[in-house]
Formats: sequence, structure tokens, C-alpha cells
Amino acid sequence: MAKRQLHKLSSREAETIAEPGRHGDGGGLYLVIEAGVHGRRQWIFLYRVRGTSKRRELGLGPAKGKGKDGLSLADARRKAADARKKLAEGKDPAAERRAEKVAAITFGEFADALLQSIKSGFKGKKTYADWKRDLKVRCQPIRSKNLQEINTTDILAILSPMWLTINRTARETRSRIERVFMAARAKGLRSGENPAIWRGNLKELLPKAKRSKRHHQAAPYKGVPGIVRALQEKHKSADSSVNLAAEFIILTAVRTGEARFMRVREVDLGERLWIVPAERMKTEDSPEGLCFEVPLSDRAVSILKAVIPKDASPDAYVFAGQWSRNREKPLGMNAVLHALKAVYPAMTTHGCRSSFRDWAGDETTYERDIAEMALAHKVGDEVEQAYRRGSALKKRRQLMEAWARYIGGVSNVVTFASREPQSDDREPPSRQTAESR
Repeated sequence: MAKRQLHKLSSREAETIAEPGRHGDGGGLYLVIEAGVHGRRQWIFLYRVRGTSKRRELGLGPAKGKGKDGLSLADARRKAADARKKLAEGKDPAAERRAEKVAAITFGEFADALLQSIKSGFKGKKTYADWKRDLKVRCQPIRSKNLQEINTTDILAILSPMWLTINRTARETRSRIERVFMAARAKGLRSGENPAIWRGNLKELLPKAKRSKRHHQAAPYKGVPGIVRALQEKHKSADSSVNLAAEFIILTAVRTGEARFMRVREVDLGERLWIVPAERMKTEDSPEGLCFEVPLSDRAVSILKAVIPKDASPDAYVFAGQWSRNREKPLGMNAVLHALKAVYPAMTTHGCRSSFRDWAGDETTYERDIAEMALAHKVGDEVEQAYRRGSALKKRRQLMEAWARYIGGVSNVVTFASREPQSDDREPPSRQTAESR
């Protein structure tokens, strides 16, 4: 059988041909010219995978042409000859190239690129800083290693020294390393078992660490009215919105971040309602993908009227930073905490939510679910969450009004909700009252 003719094209033809299509030089080497005024010129190598009828195309690079840089005919022929040699040895040229590409990518290079691609989904700068610290500093021993070379022993060397001393950080680091390898595998840059996977791998090799639950400092709910009065007194002398912000957080029992980043457009004073966008909710505890409606008591409305200028932009922050012009920056992360600790040292902003929850459980007969929903907590299992669409806004409004009256010292009477089932769009049944304990 006659051999296929090689070297069909001349150097001049390879550089001057302008007709779109494939122009064969023989032996699987083709010059491909795309249609159009600026038609792209490229060298490709066509071949069949051994033992199959599948045809594959291997790009060799851009082709040289009039006024265009690229591979000359001679360069393209050398690359095609190298590909034919690999075929003769039983190798797949495309697979070999992929292997070479994988071998050139280190953990550090890929981790940095992944971090840049996913950082837009982070809630704040701190999350990005934590990821960067873990992938750059804690993973330093493996950053220069090829992705495919890293094994479980390498990951253990990173995690073991901190597993028992700073376990939470170690667990976060392991999770982030695992995601890097998952992404590498998805891109075809890594094969085999994920060396940072937990079950059936690191779980069997690392000692069980004791986890201590961190409880946020909270004041007994009976002390909250006094704390609120102290904040009001400090506001009179300090002439700053930070004390009002602290009081507002206590009144609404929201998380600090939800109040700090509150914008004017989220508030409807007519409906006495604040709608927190879904993206600002803490999704581990809150129903996913849902905004949160916060009913506003009389005092909460008064605070908002006091801090929001009449000419404020809809995008302006309600509780703006002290030195923020045009309300373009929110209160600092620790500003509210410092305001609280100035009047009650053993108190945190998150602890205000605990005080509210204790009061609701001890001093009222509102259903547990209503108190939990007031804190934007998930209620029930996944099935119940899927079927429950209401937010119990009317009941929650009654609860928050009772809380506002309690901490405002307006009355020593706490309102109890009826145990009877009640629809959100029906008028509430008659109410009972009892003295606070």
C-alpha cells in the first residue's frame, strides 16, 4: 500500500493561501483558514485514536501569514512529526498534551485562580481574607507541588499540628483544600481520590477533637430595660446614632450585620415594616432564598425617623458611619458592640437576641415557632419548610410590640397569645394578660 504523500504545500503557499477551508500538507497536517476579512489561520493535526474509528483534532498553533506572526510550515511539520511518533508508540498526542498541562499546574497557582473566581460570592472582606490566609499561609508546604502529586499524607502534615489546638480553623482549612481539589477534578486537572476528603479518609486518621460551643454573652432579660435606658441617656450626651442603633437591634432582635447594612429603601414606615434582602440573611439558620420581614414597634419607628434624613437617598445606609459623607458607609463592625459594653460590659450584640428569646420563652405564651421565626431561624424540618409559605407576620408583630413595651418600661404587663390556631389574615382573638414574673 502506497504511503500517503507528505509535504504537499510549499512555504510560499502556506503563507499566501487565503481561501477558507482546510489545506492538507499530508500526514494529518492541515492549514485551516476561517472565512471572513480577518480569517484566523491555524495549524491542526488530524488523527484516529488507535483501535477505534474516532477522529481527533489537535491544535498545533496559529499559522504564519501575510503580516501575521505564527508557526511557519517547517515548525508545523516538526510538531506533526512529533505527534506521529507518539502515535507509533501507542500514545495519544492529545492525552499526552493534557498530561503535560496538568503536570505544569501547581496547587498554589490553581488555588489562587479559584479564589479569584469565587470571591464575588463571599459575604464580606473577612471571608475572603480567611480563605486567602488558609490557602496561602497554612497551605504553604503544598503550594509549589503539582496538583496530581499531592496525597493525604501532605494534607495531614498541614492539619495535624493545629487539629487539637485550633480545631475550628483546622476544619475550615480542610474544607477549603477539599474544594480546591474538587474544582481541579472538575476541570480535568486532577484524577483519583480527593486527598482532603473527610469521610473514609481524614476522619480515620485524625484524633477526635472536643468542640466547645461558644455562647455569646447576654444580659438577663430583666436587666435589658435598664440597658436601654442607659443607651438613651448616652445618646442625649453623645449625639451619635450608634446608641440608637444598639437600641434598635435590641428592639428588633436582629443580627448586627442585618442592621448595620440596612438601607433606606428597605424601610416602609407607612407599613411599619423593614424587609431585609435574602442575600444579607445568615443562610445556615434562615430559610434559604427568602427575604425577612421585620415588624417595627412604635419605638423602632421613632428611631428610624430620627436617624434617616428627609433627603436621604434610597441607597443610603440608615445607620451610617460617624465620618461617612452622604451616608455611603455603614457603622463600623464593632461600633455597636462598644456602645453596649459601655453601659453593660457583660453583653454582646448577639447576646441581645438571647435575652429576647429567654424573655419570650419565660414571660409569654407565644408559640415557640413564633419566637424562633422572630429571630429568623428555620422552623421545622425540610418538608415542613417546603409547605409553609407564611411568615406569621401578624403574630410576630404582636410579639415584638410586647417586647418593646417590656424593655421600654411602659408596663409591667406582658401580653399572652392565645393557643388557638390563628390565620395571619384574620383578626386576633381576645388577649389575656398576666403580670411579668
